[in-house]
Amino acid sequence: MKGADLPSRAPLPLLALNTPEDLKGFATGCDSDVGGRSTAKLELDTNPKRLPPGKSAVGRFWGEMRLDVQPGKERTLRSGYAGFRSMPRPTLFGEMLHNVSYHDYLALRVRAGGDPRTWNSYFVNIQTEGGYSNDLWQHRLYFKRSDGGWEDVYIPFDNFVRKNAGEIARDQYKMPRNQLRTIGVSILGGNSLVAGPYELGIDTISAVVEPGDTLQAESTHSLQAESEKA
Repeated sequence: MKGADLPSRAPLPLLALNTPEDLKGFATGCDSDVGGRSTAKLELDTNPKRLPPGKSAVGRFWGEMRLDVQPGKERTLRSGYAGFRSMPRPTLFGEMLHNVSYHDYLALRVRAGGDPRTWNSYFVNIQTEGGYSNDLWQHRLYFKRSDGGWEDVYIPFDNFVRKNAGEIARDQYKMPRNQLRTIGVSILGGNSLVAGPYELGIDTISAVVEPGDTLQAESTHSLQAESEKA
């Protein structure tokens, strides 16, 4: 009998933001939901001047980062944040989770825009199954380009830090890579005391074995359709 095939270590598409159907799988939020004044929008961007080669549309996360709050909230609210994340994917047989056990890096194809002062305030957030409901695995999103062009950013999964209720958790351990629930990006202007217009172009999010691996993520809608055929 032939032995079991080895797990594929080819680039693994996780999320894409290229169609209206893709964007339906994401949620946004910001401090204005609880009394702040920041804004957050996630839209499909079709402006040729902002698109990467070969793409007709990508996601555009943008808004105004503000540190002031609505009257009466001065002593009770820490403002200056906005973000988006993929939504959980429930099925009749339980929730669909991403398994990236055989990949070492999270790869994001992104473009930094807006006020350059906001570029150092972005973080990538991952929620996994199990643990506490307010646990989050977080890593800063570093841009190498200074011209606002498209680039691939690679973050080792083992470098994500476990946070709980916004603070670094006392007990740290490696992320359980076989059960990723949601993936998202936040901008925390309140941490760096930076305000102004922000903008993040985002094309795809994938899991790869090493930096430089080719990313060929399809739309999440297409990926789901293929899984239903199997």
